[in-house]
Amino acid sequence: MKWYLILAHDAADSLPGRQQARPAHLARLEALQAEQRLLAAGPLPVSDTDAPGIAGFSGSAIIAAFASIEDARAWAAVDPYVAAGVYQHVEIKPFMKVFPQS
Repeated sequence: MKWYLILAHDAADSLPGRQQARPAHLARLEALQAEQRLLAAGPLPVSDTDAPGIAGFSGSAIIAAFASIEDARAWAAVDPYVAAGVYQHVEIKPFMKVFPQS
């Protein structure tokens, strides 16, 4: 297994779709976490605040372990946020974890 960064960029006015698809999106992340394959995951707020409110999010970042970049792409392609039209564009990049050291 290798680490991959999934960097997703939201479409305009994505907040309602995010709210609707969030439970299914989180369930997939929880499954990765249960398999000890999730390093980090979270949304990217539009503004630098703890409560982005109606401003919403510009995207999401996920760092997770997959057997290959193709597997990471396949996993990302069926994310509920993709199906809901939340993500306009998704990038997958190899990630080398240096810190924290375990």
